[in-house]
Amino acid sequence: MGAHESGQIGEELIGVPNNLMPYIAQVADGRREYLNIFGNDYDTSDGTGARDYIHVVDLAFAHTIALNRNKLDRFEVLNIGAGKSTTVLELVSKFEEISCVPIKSKYLPRREGDLAVFWADSSKAFEMMGWKTERNIKNMCEDTLRWHKLNPIGYGIK
Repeated sequence: MGAHESGQIGEELIGVPNNLMPYIAQVADGRREYLNIFGNDYDTSDGTGARDYIHVVDLAFAHTIALNRNKLDRFEVLNIGAGKSTTVLELVSKFEEISCVPIKSKYLPRREGDLAVFWADSSKAFEMMGWKTERNIKNMCEDTLRWHKLNPIGYGIK
C-alpha cells in the first residue's frame, strides 16, 4: 500500500477500489461518501480485521532484490510482509491523524472466509536476501496522501 514518496507514482483505480488505502484516500478527498468496513466483531483490539500491510516500495525492493539474486532457486517461495498486523481502524486512525480529515465509515457484515488476523513471516526473505521492510503505516499514509494531493485527477487517463 502507499505510493512513491515523491508523489509522482501512485495507485489510481478505475471503479471501486479492492485495496484499503486507495479506498480510504477516496473517502478523504470526497470521491466516496464513506468507507465500508467488513466486520466489527473480530477478536482484535477494536473488532475490525487485522492484516499485514506492506508499503508498495518495500514490496518493489523485495522483487528487485529477488530478481538480482543468482543464489535463489527460481521456484523459491518467500513471504514478503511487515511481519505484524494492523487493524482496519488503526489504519484509518493513522490516515486521519496524517491528513487531518475524518474518514466516515459504515460497518457491514463480515465477508465469508475472512480471517480475524493474519501476517507474513518474512524471516526467510531476510535470511536469503537480506530484505526487510523499511517503511511503516505512517509512511504509507503520508505517501498516499502526497500522491493524492499532487495528482487530484490521478494520471488523467480514464
